[in-house]
Amino acid sequence: MSNGNLKILVFLIGIFYSSISISEPINGESVDLKVLDKISSKIQNIKINVNEFAEFGTLKIEVYACFKRPPEEIPEDFALLRIYEVNYSKPLNKVYQGWMISSNPTATPFEHPIYDIWVSECNISSDLL
Repeated sequence: MSNGNLKILVFLIGIFYSSISISEPINGESVDLKVLDKISSKIQNIKINVNEFAEFGTLKIEVYACFKRPPEEIPEDFALLRIYEVNYSKPLNKVYQGWMISSNPTATPFEHPIYDIWVSECNISSDLL
């Protein structure tokens, strides 16, 4: 293939890939989390609305945002969380802050001696579907 033809091929491939549209994620209203109590080996589901918090055992879990990929893309849910260890005789101790991803909880793991937490689903309004 000559140098000129190679440039044209690269240019056409670039145009093709630049025309592929990626949909914006959908804002969620609440997050479903799974919480494993390592001592009792029980898993519980909790639902927390965005911009609210819930207490679970010795943890206070705040949800700041959640997003869901559109239905035409690979399923994925993201949640921005802040988790505190609650000790009523001391100030709150932040033990986690960041994004959790439903398909890969080990990407940004929550490390705690008693609890494991991961995102199950970001719930969106039914009128957005």
